[in-house]
Amino acid sequence: MIQPIVAEDLPELEALYEELIGEKGSLTQMEVVFQKMRANEAYHLMGYKVDGVLAGSVMGVICLDLVGSCTPFMVVENVIVSSRFQGHGVGKKLMLALEEIAKANSCGYIMFCSSAFRKEAHQFYASLGYALDAVQGFRKML
Repeated sequence: MIQPIVAEDLPELEALYEELIGEKGSLTQMEVVFQKMRANEAYHLMGYKVDGVLAGSVMGVICLDLVGSCTPFMVVENVIVSSRFQGHGVGKKLMLALEEIAKANSCGYIMFCSSAFRKEAHQFYASLGYALDAVQGFRKML
């Protein structure tokens, strides 16, 4: 079942994120930031549960835009499906749920970055209709 992440899900979400990035996070800090996200309607943090266990999560952020017709867009981050549940449609259901939220908010497109080495993830995104765009991603760590 797909539903918004709630505070009680944060310990399981922390474990998923550890699987995603390979390092333990701070549950205390997550709780503080989570409250800020809940207060901002642009943030959509969704989870998929299997028998009460958080199997995957995704975050979409609706961004307003001043270019052209001022159509908003969605940025996707932190797509994670536990290795225990990969290959069972969890990621697809999460991404489709975000697409519905983006459509309901009149977003013109969805964008995200994926590390170059994540070839299996790229195949997954392509299977959902996402095309590799002719742009370069840039990051500066602060």
